[in-house]
Amino acid sequence: MKESILKQIHSIMKKLVVVFLLLSTIPIVAQDYKPLLDYYNEWHLRYCFVDCSTDIYYTNGDTIVDNTSYKILDGYHYISRTFLLREEVAEQKVYLRLVPPGGDSEYLLYDFSLKVGDSMDMKNPLTPFPENAGYYRLDSIIPRPLVDGNDYRHYYFSPTPSNPAGTNNAIWVEGAGSLSLINAPSGDPSVNSVGRLGCMYKSSIPFYTDFDIMDTCEPTIVLNVDDIENPFTNVKLISNLTTGTYQIINTENVSIIKVYDIIGKEHAALTNRGNNSVTLDLSHYKSGIYLVSAYSSEFERKIILKIVVH
Repeated sequence: MKESILKQIHSIMKKLVVVFLLLSTIPIVAQDYKPLLDYYNEWHLRYCFVDCSTDIYYTNGDTIVDNTSYKILDGYHYISRTFLLREEVAEQKVYLRLVPPGGDSEYLLYDFSLKVGDSMDMKNPLTPFPENAGYYRLDSIIPRPLVDGNDYRHYYFSPTPSNPAGTNNAIWVEGAGSLSLINAPSGDPSVNSVGRLGCMYKSSIPFYTDFDIMDTCEPTIVLNVDDIENPFTNVKLISNLTTGTYQIINTENVSIIKVYDIIGKEHAALTNRGNNSVTLDLSHYKSGIYLVSAYSSEFERKIILKIVVH
């Protein structure tokens, strides 16, 4: 009996070794997701009719709508500052929101978690393309090198057979978005139509370039590294535990201050007009953690400070 059990164990171990050896020969490919939105983002769209021209779109500051943070899309067609972008990095999804007077709707622009064979109902809000573009199938995902030498996923879509609205194929690039307009995920990426992405920058650093259609690629705004990493270097929070008040100092460049709890509910909003300090009275607040968001004018810079109320 004992000998029989030992033989069974030996047989199982041999099978496990074989399985392990087989698995060890399979290449394992792991790739981190490259977010689309950086601190500052800039897209150059190239189009040619009689002559060739370039439209430039960029994110210009941050704002909060319904306790949700967005980046403001600006540029040639979007000077109204009512086009807002946000990204759920963990879900690999990017959304566009239109606020009044453009409307009050949020659209799913990109889902970079899609697998080959998946379909997505494409929306192209306020573009020359159909707003309700219907379902597109993801035909392939091909890693291709970009400016930094690393491979990034390129997504190739075509309209599903049952989609009468889709008349062209579409291409996305991980970290850059559509090769057409940034808010046209199913847009036709053609220089002879609405346009094709020629250059894309993340915080003034080149990320995507296509020198087949561009002579040169230069960012229109060059950021200082310190501005990106430390937008409010000298802004400090000083607490007075006796009175339950807090003083924010060095606030000359701070225009708006908002206080939120950890679930995102806004509790206070203050306007600062060049004063070098602002006092917050949280003595009547319930115990818990609160976040103080300090913004410069036009929301182009922000710092978040944490307060623990006992």
